[in-house]
Amino acid sequence: MFEQTDIERICACLQVAEREFQSDHHRLKLVNNEERRMLVLELYSAARTGAGEKTGAMIVVYTSGGHLQLHNCTGFVCSDELGEVTFVGEHAGRLSGLVVEREAACSLYANVTRELISGDFTRLGVEVMLSGVALSLAEEILNEEKPKGG
Repeated sequence: MFEQTDIERICACLQVAEREFQSDHHRLKLVNNEERRMLVLELYSAARTGAGEKTGAMIVVYTSGGHLQLHNCTGFVCSDELGEVTFVGEHAGRLSGLVVEREAACSLYANVTRELISGDFTRLGVEVMLSGVALSLAEEILNEEKPKGG
């Protein structure tokens, strides 16, 4: 899923401190010295995600206090303006998204109903509104026949 141009776009958007290709994935390191944070982002184009030979794109985030994974990622959106990349996966009308920020922070939204991202956010509670707003950036690629990057 991740071509060289995708990796370069992601690195530029996140202003990656270090980057290396390991045998089956790209490993990107983000550092925020001011906030004393560090995050490692790994991008797998074809990780084994199930029994047999089934593979899918997988995003892995390591922080000092957490380990997050998004299996079967179907697309991503780079926002240079916000300084973040939103990785999304969709299954049966439900979305999961992993947002990685330039400042070495991240957020995970899982099992969100698809209609939430195109609905009226003002009618929702703040705790639900945040996921809709965050994942709405990916709406344009989710509407494509074969989403990938935007």
